[in-house]
Amino acid sequence: MIALEHVTVHAGAFTLRDLSLDIPAGSHTALMGRTGAGKTTLLEAVCGLRPVSAGQIRIGGRDVTTEPPGARGIGFVPQDGALFEHLTVRQHLAFALVVRRWAPGPITARVTELADWLGLDPLLDRRPHGLSGGEAQRVALGRALSFHPQLLCLDEPLSALDDDTRTEICSVLAEVRRRTGITVLHITHNRREAERLADRILLLRDGRIEPCPASS
Repeated sequence: MIALEHVTVHAGAFTLRDLSLDIPAGSHTALMGRTGAGKTTLLEAVCGLRPVSAGQIRIGGRDVTTEPPGARGIGFVPQDGALFEHLTVRQHLAFALVVRRWAPGPITARVTELADWLGLDPLLDRRPHGLSGGEAQRVALGRALSFHPQLLCLDEPLSALDDDTRTEICSVLAEVRRRTGITVLHITHNRREAERLADRILLLRDGRIEPCPASS
């Protein structure tokens, strides 16, 4: 369970005020809204990338409001993937595990597992400049999932992909949830994408979160 309780967060002159939201454990929740509504600001607050000035954020019943990003148990896939140009695919998949001081044997086993699952075996020694958009997003997803997070946060991960690649990554995301049962909070502008993947579609509008009206 992810719970936001009367959260206020600032982004420059922009403010989201007194927002509350419950995300059931194991669900895939899509959050939609126009550009500038504050979707990414809210996601960054959940991930610990933006401080909260009021309210609480709870993950699995634990208050994480003031905890640093790495202590929250969240895997985050930003819109552009944010891959490190100097690291290979193998190093990206191992990155969070090295930071968390996993032993070499379990790191190798987990990287092998993720590479096989996400179809990255032929790419392990490549760097980001040699990857297609879909390949880069699979690497970013693998890096986010590597340490078995409780929550996966997706910030419009498919927005820059062509239709065929978007369909491919949608299938990967559906398989991720089937295999892991992970809770997902997914920011998107694409209604079809949300309807394909999410159990629940919410709308952030005028500083409030509400159920998204049914498509016509």
